[in-house]
Amino acid sequence: MIKDITPKAIFTGFLTTFVGFAASFAVVMQGLYAVGATDVQVISGLMMLCFFKAICEIYLSLKTKMPITIAWSTPGAALLASTGVLAGGFSAAVGAFVVAGALVVLAGLWKPLERLVSNIPLSLANAMLAGVLLPLCLAPFMAINDFPLYGLLILLTWIGIGQINKLWAVPAALAVFAVILFAGIGVSSEQMQTVAAAAFVFPEFVTPQFTWQAMIGVGVPLFIVTMASQNITGYGVLRAYDYAPKAGELFWVTGLFTVFSAPFGGHGINLAAITAAMCASDEAGPDPKKRYWSSIMSGIFYLMLVPIVGAAIAFVALAPVALIKAVAGLALIGAFVGALKGTVETADEREAAGLTFLITASGISLLGISAPFWGLLAGIAMLAGLKWRKS
Repeated sequence: MIKDITPKAIFTGFLTTFVGFAASFAVVMQGLYAVGATDVQVISGLMMLCFFKAICEIYLSLKTKMPITIAWSTPGAALLASTGVLAGGFSAAVGAFVVAGALVVLAGLWKPLERLVSNIPLSLANAMLAGVLLPLCLAPFMAINDFPLYGLLILLTWIGIGQINKLWAVPAALAVFAVILFAGIGVSSEQMQTVAAAAFVFPEFVTPQFTWQAMIGVGVPLFIVTMASQNITGYGVLRAYDYAPKAGELFWVTGLFTVFSAPFGGHGINLAAITAAMCASDEAGPDPKKRYWSSIMSGIFYLMLVPIVGAAIAFVALAPVALIKAVAGLALIGAFVGALKGTVETADEREAAGLTFLITASGISLLGISAPFWGLLAGIAMLAGLKWRKS
């Protein structure tokens, strides 16, 4: 097994870790803060997401001898960012994370639930995701209002590097963000001491609180978004590269690791989609049977990140919120465009998908349940009505 390690697999594993973390950790930060997490709970959540993601990735890759790349749910974090603080605070959000993970476990073990999720029209799932992402994707342009020079520098870097290599666009924007923070805004020695102290923060256990509003308004949409935009897509990427692991096993194992991470603030662990292609392709080596080491190395590099997550978050948190949101929003534009395309792809479903998108993007909340659930419900009802009239 050790003889299967190649320099290409090691480098691809490192690149996967760097791109995956740098491109989306700001989104997770925003999501956890939005549902009421404290500074320590945000650090705890990201720390344990890195840890459990790594263990899950190493376990599945070793077991299957396939490049099973694992990620946290970036669309799920975007969903949280659009939700706001729940009744019951962060404990209620943690309860919703547990429910979402348990539903993924159930989907992996119980075929009818997996089929039910798979049968939700992709146009509606994409519309819900696009509605969730829209406010975040507007943030980079809103930041230009508040910080014209800094906002433009971050945006132009993202555009310029994206013309050369899309994978490096967000990390490059993040690097410019760091330069702005040091050279433009300025970081005092006291603030740097705060950053250093954050490196020694330990994970915090949060007792889950199960409220029906949080379970229906956050838990169910989080489950659907994770399954539709991450697990099913990630499995499709593996199949595209001629890897055929058992889908049910991948789902229930990632769901179980979500349940493990949830009490520490982890909102969702699932199959990767974009970075999965890096580990499954020729970039990870010419022999498809040895590429599983790229995912194992990614897991090992994520374990190395665990001790420094607190410092990274504390450093980013020194910047104005508008600039943090700008970087997070840029990381989601690709996902938003993909979701928007999926929203209008099927002609017969466009009106229902449009309704789902608009209700979700509106951010309304009824009976304590957030907009994504109502958007999806309205879209399903409208689609059912259209099909009934045609029959």
